[in-house]
Amino acid sequence: MEMDSNLDSIGRKLLAELQKDPRASYAELGRRVGLSPSATAERVRRLEDAQIIRGYRVDIDPAALGFTVKAHIRMVCDGERYRQFIQFVKTLDAVRECDHVTGGDALMMKVLVSSIEELEHLIMKLLNYGVPTTSLVLSHTVVRHEFNLDVPKTVAKRNR
Repeated sequence: MEMDSNLDSIGRKLLAELQKDPRASYAELGRRVGLSPSATAERVRRLEDAQIIRGYRVDIDPAALGFTVKAHIRMVCDGERYRQFIQFVKTLDAVRECDHVTGGDALMMKVLVSSIEELEHLIMKLLNYGVPTTSLVLSHTVVRHEFNLDVPKTVAKRNR
């Protein structure tokens, strides 16, 4: 696999700096990575065009909005109910992520709700499509939003 030309050492430095401060100006980013503001803007645009940078977001604390209950729900459903569920789950604001997974479960969801009662109401809706198994999140052990942008040794060897 060929390393993306946008992910050379300068591209990785730009990504590292943008992870620290996505609101930094092109002039400031350029100073940090050794490029002019115009060259920095062009490099960032190429990273965006290549979908390496997929967007810029605000990280909002869910508890500040009243969402104090987080749960993971595994879902077993198949056949026509699976297809119907995929459409249904897209309408649920409480579902923050839903992944199709391997193993005995078909789907894994991360949900945020404001109360245990709201979670129970959501689970009751899910029963129409299959068998949900719910685990409440007590606390975060690891939360990572940044990527280590050092060149992996296997990638470095392949690109010599």
